Amino acid sequence: MARVRAEIGKRIFGQDRVVEETLVTLLSGGHALLVGVPGLAKTLLVETLGTVFGLTEKRVQFTPDLLPADILGSEVLDEDAEGRREFRFIPGPVFSQLLMADEINRASPRTQSALLQAMQEREVSIAGTRHPLPEPFHVLATQNPIEQEGTYPLPEAQLDRFFMQINVDYPDRDAEREILLRTTGAEEIATRQIMSGAALHGLQQLVRRLPVGESVVEAILTLVRSARPGDKNPEIVWGPGPRAAQALMLGVRARALLDGRFVPSVEDVIALAAPVMRHRMALGFAARADGLEVDMVIDRLCRDL
Repeated sequence: MARVRAEIGKRIFGQDRVVEETLVTLLSGGHALLVGVPGLAKTLLVETLGTVFGLTEKRVQFTPDLLPADILGSEVLDEDAEGRREFRFIPGPVFSQLLMADEINRASPRTQSALLQAMQEREVSIAGTRHPLPEPFHVLATQNPIEQEGTYPLPEAQLDRFFMQINVDYPDRDAEREILLRTTGAEEIATRQIMSGAALHGLQQLVRRLPVGESVVEAILTLVRSARPGDKNPEIVWGPGPRAAQALMLGVRARALLDGRFVPSVEDVIALAAPVMRHRMALGFAARADGLEVDMVIDRLCRDL
């Protein structure tokens, strides 16, 4: 995994946290929602991951007129030389190992629901026939947090299907300087394959076999349960369910493996608390009017562990 990170670092500068959280998501077998303004290398990150892991990668630009069949695929009526007719299924871009759903909140709720159902069930049903998706299968969706006109915000129940919400921030000055020097020259920066899709799938199975100490389990339970509405948290109107705890259990194992450790710690729980829980919580109007943000609440809960 050190070679994987080094190879990704050839093209992605100043986004170490984003790369780490994305790799944790992939090792956990989940999907990620990347939230950031345009021009922060979100698309480039997906392309680089596809190359480094040897995954089949496709990109769909979500628009209001995009239909579920444009993503899932459809059946067409074929006629052979003898005049016999039969339906033939043409797979859509979802039949890839790494799918980038660009600006997912611009598509209609019907199209969003079709993709998110495929993400959850890892199969597509067309005309009563089930078509399994390839293994491994991951969706990296992007969303612009600034421009909201003409968008359809994802409902909370659908947001919960994303393993993480990864906030992509601006790079610092040194990283931006490196971007200027290394991406505007005559030579194109190329990456090579380090790992196969089958090897990634094997690592995902290894992650599930790593032991988790009782202190880490208790920390996950305490954190998730303390983030739900109650007398101690009047500012929270909606909190994380058991799926958040499951994501943390897998995430801490994946982060430990990514760092070369075979036993996760409470520090892994704290490091992954915000990306795993921020899209599974909502604050009341009064709290938001006072300037309180979900990440601030999560930080406070982590300090109480």
